[in-house]
Amino acid sequence: MRHSGRAVDEMRAIDLSPGFAKHAEGSCLVKFGDTHVLVTATYEARTPPWLRDTGKGWITAEYGMLPRSTHGRMNREAARGGQSGRTQEIQRLIGRSMRAAVDLELLGEHQIRIDCDVIQADGGTRTASISGAYVALAQCFQWMIDQNIIAVSPFTDSVAAVSCGIVGGTPVLDLDYVEDSGAEADANFVLTGAGGLVEIQATAEEFAYSEEQFLRLLRLARIGCDTIKAAQEAALKTA
Repeated sequence: MRHSGRAVDEMRAIDLSPGFAKHAEGSCLVKFGDTHVLVTATYEARTPPWLRDTGKGWITAEYGMLPRSTHGRMNREAARGGQSGRTQEIQRLIGRSMRAAVDLELLGEHQIRIDCDVIQADGGTRTASISGAYVALAQCFQWMIDQNIIAVSPFTDSVAAVSCGIVGGTPVLDLDYVEDSGAEADANFVLTGAGGLVEIQATAEEFAYSEEQFLRLLRLARIGCDTIKAAQEAALKTA
């Protein structure tokens, strides 16, 4: 039994609220249990200079944690003089995850900026950001269609992400902070709706784990991402 009472293959409660930010072309307040992230998608009528005249667009992301998103206050990264390596790695992951599900030629020479601001952290902030970013980006694409900027959605598939880990010798799905901080191994999986693998980040914290244990984590991730996909679809129907 997990400390939360969840089964090993049970997600935390998921709540996706599209259109949360009034001024953004796309937005979503995503909640995975006590992890809450505000995601916005901003349209820009230009592409990065290195993609100019290629007919392709771009999707990039920024990520940050508010000072009291954690148990104790942490300084804003701007006050520290720059982004940490962790922040840079996460925002690149979010950008890669979105681009993996988009035809950049169909997007045309436009750029979408995804901003992920962690309001409250209880584990899995990067995976919640990715799952919410898909909803915000879908809204932004619909706005672009409504404005006659593009003819059809550039999405080639949906995308979702979830964490898994080995806690007390048992593979479990969707780690909260207590589990993540004490896990013998943890992993983040980014999967498409069709089951394709976008990215896997897996680390042994205390001991090497076996191939079978890894495959069990992957099977749990597929269960979790299927659950998230259903929540994404339901949220977009209400947008």
